[in-house]
Amino acid sequence: MIHAINRLFRPLLLCMLLAGCSEDWGVDQHGQTVSGDTLQGRWLVLNYWAEWCGPCRTEIPELNALSRETSLEVLGVNFDGLQGEELGQASEAMGIGFRVLALDPADRLQLPRSPVLPVTYLIDGEGKVREQLVGEQTAEGIKNRLAQLQAQ
Repeated sequence: MIHAINRLFRPLLLCMLLAGCSEDWGVDQHGQTVSGDTLQGRWLVLNYWAEWCGPCRTEIPELNALSRETSLEVLGVNFDGLQGEELGQASEAMGIGFRVLALDPADRLQLPRSPVLPVTYLIDGEGKVREQLVGEQTAEGIKNRLAQLQAQ
């Protein structure tokens, strides 16, 4: 009897523990909650940008295309820590079509502060940072690098 109860409750306990791993990532530039459940188990492309960064301006259309044309979750983070309405206005002015996190996930992902921009991180479905890409990236280059990482 005890073994039967253990077999029933062990999966329930595991699900409860895993649910804690999917805490929300704060809100985006539109004030919408970025749910941990929607990001859990997915590869992420996390890009740091700033309005004063020329290469960021060139790279953003590539990231927009990557977001539109693939099932990848592309997330942005404003390097200068803009929040609220300022973040929304800057994102719109930059033509960003992907979600921009209001809260920097650097602590959550154990990322160092990059001394240069743009910088993009490729994060696997388990939340592990697999690659740091420094400088301007293309959608094709990111797709190729992700394919290499996923094949390992």
